[in-house]
Amino acid sequence: MILAVSKLKNPSSPADGYRGRFAPSPTGPLHAGSLVAALGSWLDARANGGQWLLRIEDIDTPRCVPGADIQIQAQLRACGLFWDGKPSYQSRRQEHYQMAFQRLNKLGKLYACSCSRQTISNALLAAGIHTPRNQEVVYPGTCRPSQPTPYSDELLGDSKKAWRIALPENCQIKFEDLSLGMQKQDLNQAVGDFVLRRNDGLFTYQLAVVVDDAQQGITHIVRGQDLLNNTARQIYLQNQLNYPTPSYRHLPLVLDEHGEKLSKQTLASSINTENEKSALAELRIAAKHLGLHGLPDGDTTIAEWLLAAAKAWRINIAKYD
Repeated sequence: MILAVSKLKNPSSPADGYRGRFAPSPTGPLHAGSLVAALGSWLDARANGGQWLLRIEDIDTPRCVPGADIQIQAQLRACGLFWDGKPSYQSRRQEHYQMAFQRLNKLGKLYACSCSRQTISNALLAAGIHTPRNQEVVYPGTCRPSQPTPYSDELLGDSKKAWRIALPENCQIKFEDLSLGMQKQDLNQAVGDFVLRRNDGLFTYQLAVVVDDAQQGITHIVRGQDLLNNTARQIYLQNQLNYPTPSYRHLPLVLDEHGEKLSKQTLASSINTENEKSALAELRIAAKHLGLHGLPDGDTTIAEWLLAAAKAWRINIAKYD
């Protein structure tokens, strides 16, 4: 199976033709890297006269920090990055993920997996496969049946096992990234059959984000390059669920002094939004990282600065058909 995707138009999009989103995980406050993603996606939406939604991706509840969602929203408002409508929460949308999960089961796409991380690691080592640090572990297909078939609701409800999607042979995904150009990934070689529901009963990010983007009518996804590797999996799921495929733009990452991605896991510092001057300084740093130049550098309000930034983005970056 070879699936090639270009800039497909989303038939569920609003009249203005653009609907974007920012989707942070509430595992801590916004840091410089997450502000780059927020600013880039906000500017892309506003430069194209579109809507910008806020989605709190709290699907992985054990990792969520109480109150982090409120802090993130306060930081966005302090930076003038206001969203359209009410924020949505993945933790409140479980029934939608369950429906998509059952739909894939009826298509005979799923199977249960009892492998632990150690089991998978041992199987790969036995096959002479060594996974470099920070690289995706490719599932070797240990639990995959010879012919996946639909399961009963009783078996499907087994929360002691993870559930994976069975990929076809030669599952190659190609898509055009609006910043990086043509991208391609062989899912069999890059990740193998991936998990849609964990053995603790939680649905994975891959399934949840695809369902949310489709149901919210998202037409353009602007996010960090750390999520680029997920895109092929999400496009494959969109295809299986008969969802439209948005346009993708992946932004350059903010790195720390060791060359690692700035993240909450590496104790990245929160951005300073205690007053307008501090918030504007953070926005200017983010804009510079995005490659925006010629913006007001003197006394200006955040609203005036964002207006100029949206104009600069429209001229230099946002080039859609």
